[in-house]
Amino acid sequence: MNIKKNLLYDETSPISIESYAKKLIGKTFEDVIGEAKKSKIKNKGRLGQLLEKYYFLYELNSDKNPDFKEAGVELKVTGYVINKSNKKRAKERLVLNIINFNEIYLETFDTSSFLQKNSLLLLVFYHYKKGVQRLDFTIDYVQLFQFPEKDLKIIRDDWNTIVNKIRNGKAHELSEGDTNYLGACTKGASSKSVREQPFNNIMAKQRAFSLKQGYLTQILNDYIIKGKKTYDDSVIKDIRVLDNITFEQFVIDKINYHRGKSIANLANEFDVNTNPTSKSYVADITKSILGVEGKYIEEFEKANIKIKTIRINQKGTIKEHMSFPTFKFTEIINEDWESSTLREMFLNTRFLFVIYRFDKFNDLRLEKCMFWNVPHNDLEYEIKEVWKKTISIIKEGIRTKKVGKRTTNNLPSASSSSILHVRPHARNKKDTYPLPNGGEYTKQCFWLNNSYILRQILNDESEEIN
Repeated sequence: MNIKKNLLYDETSPISIESYAKKLIGKTFEDVIGEAKKSKIKNKGRLGQLLEKYYFLYELNSDKNPDFKEAGVELKVTGYVINKSNKKRAKERLVLNIINFNEIYLETFDTSSFLQKNSLLLLVFYHYKKGVQRLDFTIDYVQLFQFPEKDLKIIRDDWNTIVNKIRNGKAHELSEGDTNYLGACTKGASSKSVREQPFNNIMAKQRAFSLKQGYLTQILNDYIIKGKKTYDDSVIKDIRVLDNITFEQFVIDKINYHRGKSIANLANEFDVNTNPTSKSYVADITKSILGVEGKYIEEFEKANIKIKTIRINQKGTIKEHMSFPTFKFTEIINEDWESSTLREMFLNTRFLFVIYRFDKFNDLRLEKCMFWNVPHNDLEYEIKEVWKKTISIIKEGIRTKKVGKRTTNNLPSASSSSILHVRPHARNKKDTYPLPNGGEYTKQCFWLNNSYILRQILNDESEEIN
């Protein structure tokens, strides 16, 4: 045992390790490593490794055990940012241990290498500021964290979803959008970092377990900063309801119980007083059905689940396409696909489709609900091609032409792809962004085609629409 290290903290005690770690609060990484060591450190590598080596004084390892083996504590160092609304959020997902496809399918959750390594985390949050040297980041929050019982139930289901996909020979189709809190993110120097999987000859991207950005943001703001252990804005009031059902199925059953009811009757039944013309009207009804009164739903915030209301008309079609945030022309052309805003958004977002249908009297009635995320192949092939084409057109210069009273452009249209297209998303013609070659152009965004959304609903594996 390292005698010097033993004088700093008790390696067998999580509380002792945490107390020593809390002395980091208010310090920069340069303060920690000291000026003498700074010249020996290249501007590469993980900040966590610096703390491991120069503060906690233990040798780096990559085995299945936690960093502080005798105490069962895993050290995780991660950044947070402050957005324009002055709210703190996790800078990114928190990467945990690598997934070994050839071993994990033999595990159960309770005996898993994931649980063995990550049951008790020592979270160290530093304030990331763009343009600031990494060693000048300030460490602001340090705390031991153990998954709350309710979260652990959802994480268990996420783990099973990931592992079952591997068992079914679909490791190459894993997506972070498959799960709620625990993701299977890509891990490697590039997209070429692949490994064998046991039940399919197709090479799969190397992946690691990760806590999703939304979940980590909630841990920071509610668990660490506010010290909250229970929530009023949660769907799951009693963990026992999840004994024999997944979180997703609980939500689906709760909403689908009201199938066939008109939207007006639902608003009346759940005492929703929102103006029916308001954009939040249907979402407020959904939250009320789920027993949530506040603005946010705890589990949805943690899992980055977005509620999308879909209306099917009497003809069995959907009128509206589905829009996403606008992109800046000068920024999107400098992105690469693997880390692009569009890909990251689809990878990290789950959708709860709440589907209504107009009956023969033109009353809008609840049809059903379903969880959905963009399928792997759709994202990595056709959506990717639309994205690449969009960038190519912006770089070459958007061309416009007059068709009657309308002005059209050559950005990908709904007729050029079965999944995705680009169209304006602006208040008016004067609502613009700069173009890379000079001038301004009306703000644009990506839209999922209405016909594509309808196909996803009709192909929902849980049941068919009658």
